[in-house]
Amino acid sequence: MLLEAVLGVGSELELRATLQYLVETATALTGARHGALGVVDPERGRLTDLYTSGLTEEERQRIGRLADGHTGLLGALVEDLRPLRPADPAADPTADPTADPRASGVPEGQPETGSFLGVPVRVHTEVFGNLYLTDKVTGPFTDEDLALLRVLASQAGIAIGNARLYETARQRERWIEGAAAVTTALLAGDPAEDALTTVAERARLLADASAGVVLQPTEEGGMEIVAASTSGDPADLVGTTIAPGSPVLVQLLGGEPVFVEDSATDPLMTTPVRSRFGPSMMLPLQSGGKLIGTLALPRRRGGRPYTAVDRLLASQFASQAALALVLADARHDREQLAVYEDRDRIARDLHDLVVQRLFATEMMLESTRRRAAVHEVDDLLARAVDELDSTIQEVRTTIFALQQPPAAAPASFRGRVLRETGGAAALLGFQPSVRFSGAVDALADDTASEGLLAALRRALAAAHRRPGVGSVSVEVAVGDDGLRLRVEDDGDPPTTVTWP
Repeated sequence: MLLEAVLGVGSELELRATLQYLVETATALTGARHGALGVVDPERGRLTDLYTSGLTEEERQRIGRLADGHTGLLGALVEDLRPLRPADPAADPTADPTADPRASGVPEGQPETGSFLGVPVRVHTEVFGNLYLTDKVTGPFTDEDLALLRVLASQAGIAIGNARLYETARQRERWIEGAAAVTTALLAGDPAEDALTTVAERARLLADASAGVVLQPTEEGGMEIVAASTSGDPADLVGTTIAPGSPVLVQLLGGEPVFVEDSATDPLMTTPVRSRFGPSMMLPLQSGGKLIGTLALPRRRGGRPYTAVDRLLASQFASQAALALVLADARHDREQLAVYEDRDRIARDLHDLVVQRLFATEMMLESTRRRAAVHEVDDLLARAVDELDSTIQEVRTTIFALQQPPAAAPASFRGRVLRETGGAAALLGFQPSVRFSGAVDALADDTASEGLLAALRRALAAAHRRPGVGSVSVEVAVGDDGLRLRVEDDGDPPTTVTWP
């Protein structure tokens, strides 16, 4: 049986089944009524799992909360690497095992014990837990029982160590794949808000968290949740703020990670939603000394705490995600710059080639018209000159429009006029013709510009309602008394609107 137990440890990487098998084997080999194997969290030094043998399901449920791993018999097995075998009343009727001050460490709810035998579970010098047996049926525990238990404890330590190494490798692989997927998604050109949501959602799934949120600094000196991912509706999280002056802000704004055991009770946490969460990580999203924000990954109340491996892998993911966000932002800026440069080139080409040639042709026609003696030819050339002059104005308007940022709201008066006519084109079915004459931007104060734009909107709306309108010309010029607007359409009958 001992040989089968030793060989069975290395046959699979499923830790729970292996440890349960070891406890049952130890109980059977030594003739004990009850056996247990406690797994200790190496970082916090307390029991996190307990595998039992010889207990009914009802007795197992009565055990309830696990021992802290620091006090009593079980604590002694963690702190002291020597085996523990207290006095046994079966061998000595006068012996009292409870007289040992460490005897209080058996988990509450476990059946009354007489004889006790326990050994620490370790690999090299690191303690992973303890394996103990109670109430041997045939008498006190012997040295042979202790030798058997030592072998099984050694195998249990190897099983736990291998399983943890395997799980760490799997975790690292998942986080690396997640970071690569986030980088690919961010560099695909998603908008900034979608990019932050992508980071929050992927991190939540990798960390097995209840929520994933991204916070960014506010102008008031606090931080606000700008993107969130939960299994339900994240709307109640977005917009939640950490008020200026909160203790946690010093670390967050300084780019330091914050790890919390229980968000609901930790004094660092001040947000109104903290009561919903337990263990939490708050990781800086920074690259090249630039703080983009903070990635927070809270788990539900009562959830398992984050391990050192969890914190390390999540911190590496946050660093990679921050770099991807910076690269995506730089890529977007480069694309915008390329658009601006292309628009500037088109504007230069229109000005240097088209406008100059049209202007030269207009001058030639004007000179020819003045020399012409025939009245009909004079009228024809006059119309040609007017058409060329109108075309030059249209091209100049186009050049001006190209020089405006494509997505930003126009700041100049000319840009606002062009935006109004461009919006009306969708209703009219064609683009109105627009001409500017004189330094209109210089004279367009707030009162004049608002009045002219209101009149322009009314004229374009009226043109849309009239049947038979196929073209609309808009002219904004500088007159003796300020700005003037003229809107003319080719309806039946043609309509002209002037302002003021």
